[in-house]
Amino acid sequence: MALWGGRFESGPDALFRAINDSLGFDYRLALEDIDGSLAWAKAIHGAGVLEASELGTLSKALADLRGAIVANPRLPLDEQQGETHDEDIHSYVERKLVEKLGPLGKKLHTGRSRNDQVATDLRLWTRRAIDARLAELRDARRSLLDIAQRESTTVMSGYTHLQRAQPVLFAHWALAYQAMLARDAARLRDCRARVNICPLGSGALAGTAYKIDRHALAKDLGFEAASTNSLDATSDRDFVIETLSCLATLGVHLSRLGEDLILFGSQEFGLVEFHDSVSSGSSLMPQKKNPDAAELLRGKSGRVIGSLVSMFTSMKGLPLAYNKDLQEDKEPLFDAMDQASVCLRVVPKILDTLKVNRAKCEAAAKGGYSNATDLADYLVAQGVPFREAHEQAGKAVRLALSHHVALDDLSLEQLKSVAPRCEADVFPRLSLSVGLAARNVHGGTGPEAVREALAHARASLDAAHSKT
Repeated sequence: MALWGGRFESGPDALFRAINDSLGFDYRLALEDIDGSLAWAKAIHGAGVLEASELGTLSKALADLRGAIVANPRLPLDEQQGETHDEDIHSYVERKLVEKLGPLGKKLHTGRSRNDQVATDLRLWTRRAIDARLAELRDARRSLLDIAQRESTTVMSGYTHLQRAQPVLFAHWALAYQAMLARDAARLRDCRARVNICPLGSGALAGTAYKIDRHALAKDLGFEAASTNSLDATSDRDFVIETLSCLATLGVHLSRLGEDLILFGSQEFGLVEFHDSVSSGSSLMPQKKNPDAAELLRGKSGRVIGSLVSMFTSMKGLPLAYNKDLQEDKEPLFDAMDQASVCLRVVPKILDTLKVNRAKCEAAAKGGYSNATDLADYLVAQGVPFREAHEQAGKAVRLALSHHVALDDLSLEQLKSVAPRCEADVFPRLSLSVGLAARNVHGGTGPEAVREALAHARASLDAAHSKT
């Protein structure tokens, strides 16, 4: 059903319909379109366009249609048969009302444009989708806190340049990703505030000619405020770009988590083992157990980043106000939300079933001369300037390498040959437990610091959950 045919002598070409029609993807806005229409019906009733009885009839018809679509979200697509070809979700809803109510169904669009209508629908949908992602983020963050709790005493090697660097607690590693996801949640909540602005009543670009109380309309739809400029309101897709930016950053964090787990789960590292339920095998090699879930955390991030780039590219050259290019906003947003959702929901599946090889983690922490910094710190405590202490510790590593032993397996005489201030009390300082305990600074990997960080993170997560 076309809503604009009076000006035209002939109908649209089939190929034009193929590029123009959007019902194939914007049917996902059906509930939002109906909710917006219900609010608009009340608004034009207040402006004197609809009688009270007409408002009641329209509201019931819209509510009935809403119920049918809740029961079958693909109903608008399923009904495209024979001569029925709705251009978009707006024309579908209007056609259903006209079929049921006749001329009354045609009155609903009074003073409204598809331009402000779709902008409103998409903001309503985005707001709801953000809320769903925030709930999924809470679950993903909770799974990171749970594995941090389970592995609170497990020591592993931390890495820089993918080389063993210094010992850290496994819980400290998990809390690093929790911190990333906490920022993602904060960004989405902040973004939601800018999504939550109502463009309805802006008309095509100049504002509606009817005496609509736009502030009451915004409140009726749960928006924080009405938009302040009709030209901007109908053409603004900053909220889509910002939402996609948040999702792309989230995707990068999940990709990094996936990459760490892939490395840790490889036979070369052997620090963790994935459960069968989140792994796959090979069609050729019977022995294979592949970390596909973690790999897809990594892979899907590129898809979400691509959606952001797509939206930037679509917007960069558009003049005011509405242009059909803006129809390209929905598929990237829908897909990015879908990918973010499945990734967030699989994170607990991976982490809750992950088996940590504590012995291998500890062996890795002891290897690679990761206690060399502790030796340098010991020498500083003995009065050696740090740069000299750093050099002496490096010489001690070279000496240990030449003898194929660990630093703490060198004799005191060997250590004193390169670091004269060493005494017998150096050896306890080179142990994992003492080295970790020395880093009980706020934000550090010391056991007490990690316990405090874990407790604070869990309290923050619970507090955020109680507010929603």
